[in-house]
Amino acid sequence: MAESFPTAAGTETEEHSAAWAKGQILVQPQPGLSEQNFQKILDKHKTSSKGKLNQLRTHIINVPENAEQAIVRALSNNPNIEFAELDLLVKPSEIIANDTYYDNAWHINTMNLPTAWESAKGSGVVVAILDSGVNGNHTDLSANMVAGWNSVSRNNDTDDINGHGTQVAGVVAAISDNNNGVTSIAWHASIMPIRITNDSAGYAYWSDVANGLTWAADNGADIANISYKVSTSSTVTNAAQYMRNKGGLVVASAGNGGANLNCTDNPSIITVSATDSADNKASWSDYGNCVDVAAPGVGIWTTTKSGGYGAVSGTSFASPATAATLALIKSANPNLSNDELENILETSADKSKNGGSFNSYYGHGRIDAAAAVAMVANTPTIDQQAPTVAISSPTENSLQSGLFNINANAQDNMAVSSVKIYANGMLIGTDTVAPYSVNFDSNNIADGSVAFTAQAYDATGNQGSSSTHWLTIDNIVDVADTTAPTVNITNLVNGSNISGSQEINVSASDNTAVTKIELYIDGQLKTQTTESTLSYSWNTRKVTQGYHTIVSKAFDAAGNQSQTSIQVNLVAKTKGRK
Repeated sequence: MAESFPTAAGTETEEHSAAWAKGQILVQPQPGLSEQNFQKILDKHKTSSKGKLNQLRTHIINVPENAEQAIVRALSNNPNIEFAELDLLVKPSEIIANDTYYDNAWHINTMNLPTAWESAKGSGVVVAILDSGVNGNHTDLSANMVAGWNSVSRNNDTDDINGHGTQVAGVVAAISDNNNGVTSIAWHASIMPIRITNDSAGYAYWSDVANGLTWAADNGADIANISYKVSTSSTVTNAAQYMRNKGGLVVASAGNGGANLNCTDNPSIITVSATDSADNKASWSDYGNCVDVAAPGVGIWTTTKSGGYGAVSGTSFASPATAATLALIKSANPNLSNDELENILETSADKSKNGGSFNSYYGHGRIDAAAAVAMVANTPTIDQQAPTVAISSPTENSLQSGLFNINANAQDNMAVSSVKIYANGMLIGTDTVAPYSVNFDSNNIADGSVAFTAQAYDATGNQGSSSTHWLTIDNIVDVADTTAPTVNITNLVNGSNISGSQEINVSASDNTAVTKIELYIDGQLKTQTTESTLSYSWNTRKVTQGYHTIVSKAFDAAGNQSQTSIQVNLVAKTKGRK
């Protein structure tokens, strides 16, 4: 007889009348339990499987209504069942801001921000806004501002000259949940305004961007946002790598041309494309293999230079959405390295639009703030892994002289902060930006074999050393070669009589090496060789009888040359008697 269980109605909560799904529970059998034996267990309790959850071993099980709790208890005691539980109905646990334009901010729910805000709001994180400046007196920005810099004028004038920067700043860290204005992504993050342009239209030079970026890195910025298309600039890339070496991250927009950038990944910069409210790539967003992630960038409500609010579109606003999400991740665990932060951002991204793998439209996916914060570990990460480093060029055991570069490759699980290069144990230079290279003047060291080594360091002080790389230094000044080769026609002399097919043999020698021999007859080049001997068969049947001039020239590597010349007499070939 089948065992029966007492029924129990699901308890009610204030928020909802149902505490769990009626008529079904969730059950996962032990690994290796056959379907037949699992079905026997279900049959015993008058239950059946509706099927498994996608990609899981967990089954949705039909049960008699009001018997859910009892059957869960019974199955939980079965050693062949890994777990059984009620299909609980839980109330949403989210933070809903009360700002005026909250309902206009479609991107907040798309990025699952309310759930992320339960754990992190960006506290303690400084985000540098490299842009046209920021209106620091805006009521929704002023409390979150920290000191910044004008990289063009080299002063602290960071007032917004265009308006773009204030819009970008509002996406990142406008004061939120204050019954006013807009809702930002990282409410409690600090805004560091870096004005990179003095042009009213907002145009900026790469050099000013790079200067602003290094200033931000040196003055406490954790994350830098550049809402300009800079990922292909080597200058900006070097500045971005400088910031990464100091533990920071750099985010930049892909651009708004709607074009394939035909670019490769820039490991120093997180490049962002824009999506719309349907989670599709915005039609005008640039794309390419340098895109790391995508983020909302259409109709984003934010602060304006005038002190008000407005909706804006562009990868300029997808980029700060990404920078702000990184601020949330970092505030959830300040001990994460920049590589860990980027990995969490990309791994947690929603990949439904890019088929679960990287593509040129969405990169690793559209950012998901809740998923990112959920991935953050609760315990600090302690980096104890040393970098690896090796000298890559010049080729080992090669001969070198004068000034030349010593190049090294270095890698680390987090980030390489510097590489030092030594010659015979003496430091000759340090580089902090990949590719790592130091210029060396070999005139300052004795000729002969020299041992070169490299040491790489990461931000936590771990050190890795290369193997010894030997080079031979030779700075002895070579005496110029002014000696010309000697050359001779060896089988003929001046005035020789010839007829028929005549062999001409030439031999040359030089104090270093003969590089070429040329043979001329009556001023016409007949043959040449790079060997030190030459042989030529001259068919004279159609040549006019009489005297002809044979000249042979020899050359060496220094350009020295010499020649020899003879005249020969072509006569009729003697016919034999019949």
